[in-house]
Amino acid sequence: MKKNKILAFLTVLTVVFFAACGGGGTADTSQTDQEEQQPAQEEVVVEEDSGLKAQLELGEKIYKEKCIVCHQADAKGIKGAFPPLANADYVVADLRRAVAQTLNGSHEEMVVNGETFNAPMTPQVKTIEEAVSVINFVLKEFNGYTDDQLIKLEDMADIEINPMTIPAQ
Repeated sequence: MKKNKILAFLTVLTVVFFAACGGGGTADTSQTDQEEQQPAQEEVVVEEDSGLKAQLELGEKIYKEKCIVCHQADAKGIKGAFPPLANADYVVADLRRAVAQTLNGSHEEMVVNGETFNAPMTPQVKTIEEAVSVINFVLKEFNGYTDDQLIKLEDMADIEINPMTIPAQ
């Protein structure tokens, strides 16, 4: 019975790992004859967002593409498998560690809100900017942080990125 539970857990973990890594395929950008015959529409130029709003939008995009698989849409994780990020004492206790783990992954046991988690976390982003963006999104969206409480990129700029852990995209 215990072997079956372990095997089931490892199977789920493997599926989740491969789903989180993405397919790496390329999109088909060819147009159909019908699309080619349509008159060109006037392009609307929207001023590019910068600053905190753009950072949080990037963080949300990364969360929805990579983090949601394990940590779920509500960031409450999966009990016994993947830790919560919402109202998570482990995350808010050390924001540098949160950024570093997002960049380099983690294979360490962690205790989040009193529950122990052993599942490894693969690196999720390539740059400190991306890591800060997604952690700030998590802090604001799921932990009630205000804009003035969020991480500043310059405070994290010295975090080392392990080149062996940079995810393929």
